[in-house]
Amino acid sequence: MPDASSAGAQKPSEEATRLAAELARNAVDSLPEGALAQRLTEAANEGRPLRVKLGIDPTAPDIHLGHAVVLRKLREFQDAGHRVVLIIGDYTARVGDPSGRSSLRPMLTGEEIDANAKTFQQQALRILDGDPERLELRHNGEWLDMPLTELLSLVRTTTVAQLLDRDDFSKRWAAQEPISLLEFLYPPLQGYDSVAIDSDVELGGTDQTFNLLLGRDIQRAYGKREQSVLTMPLLVGVDGQKKMSKSLGNQIGITDPPQEMYGKAMSIPDHVVLEYRRLLLDGAGTASSPPAPPRSATLSPDTTAEPATGAAARDAKRALARDLVSWLYSEDEARAAEQHFERVFVAHEAPEQIEEATVAVENGSVHLPAVMAAEFGLSSSEARRLIGQGAVTLGEESVGPREYDVDVARADGRVLKVGKRRFRRLRVA
Repeated sequence: MPDASSAGAQKPSEEATRLAAELARNAVDSLPEGALAQRLTEAANEGRPLRVKLGIDPTAPDIHLGHAVVLRKLREFQDAGHRVVLIIGDYTARVGDPSGRSSLRPMLTGEEIDANAKTFQQQALRILDGDPERLELRHNGEWLDMPLTELLSLVRTTTVAQLLDRDDFSKRWAAQEPISLLEFLYPPLQGYDSVAIDSDVELGGTDQTFNLLLGRDIQRAYGKREQSVLTMPLLVGVDGQKKMSKSLGNQIGITDPPQEMYGKAMSIPDHVVLEYRRLLLDGAGTASSPPAPPRSATLSPDTTAEPATGAAARDAKRALARDLVSWLYSEDEARAAEQHFERVFVAHEAPEQIEEATVAVENGSVHLPAVMAAEFGLSSSEARRLIGQGAVTLGEESVGPREYDVDVARADGRVLKVGKRRFRRLRVA
């Protein structure tokens, strides 16, 4: 339905309607219908940029590609001339977002939240334009550290019935699972952020739809103009099934080393390659200003096609891995990461830089099963089995089927290779 706050307002211009459609590309929903074009028209008539809000609770120290989906959309707003307001939820993090939760989130200490917030700010600037004209960094502790009388006024704007309509709350209520009063506080507190910074547009993942729309209700209760809402898809992790999350271990961090980032990208299932490209790289061009990283130069011309198979799938995945590293680092780093991957994981050659392992000596020899257990997490029996299968080499020579102990002179300085991808250079203690 049309935006209720636009009743009687000037009809959105053709240019605003076109730009709204462009900015909403790849989004799941632009809510309410026509609201983004209306906000664009109003801002243009007032001679100002839109204020585009994203709130991030620093409950973990690093940003991964799942966060980057929304950050990249924010960058599009910046490149269109608008101002992003990035809110670090130092106070809402103390409450804990109940979205997608079946129980109360664990409480973080103030020191943990502050450390995470600092990391988030630094990493977000790898994607966002840091120009103060285009980026405003705020902490919601600035306004949520409020007197009790103001908090009571805020919670009066939201009913329990509204909160129980929320999917995760309604499921827990139906299952007679406890819901903390603290969790009920989270949506109105997050919604008040939109009041405090005069938000025109708020972005978030689809799991945040309830919170973002409640922000409109709270703005209206405070006599503010209601924001438009843009929801972005949730990127699946490298397992190809569940939402990318550090707690699930299926994430690609935006500060992962280039070789690691490339290797993780090569591990994603074929059926999500196009989705990664569409949400992270589709339409990216050369960054207009630092500190945003170089954007992809080798984008696939068709990101809506069916997933590739066979050799085409392998090539598509290599192109994705290369483009991700180019975007977040550089083309030179991407080429080096690709060469490393080809050498180690395709040709099964030793990498240029090999981690060293200091090994103990007993009776003038090194016990290889113990080294393999300590360095690669293998059990003693598994290590002996690999040696027996001829899957272990030391330097240029294979280790014999029952050669568990090798002379110090043969071990010191040599590269121990286990299977195709595990390497250590041995140094005798």
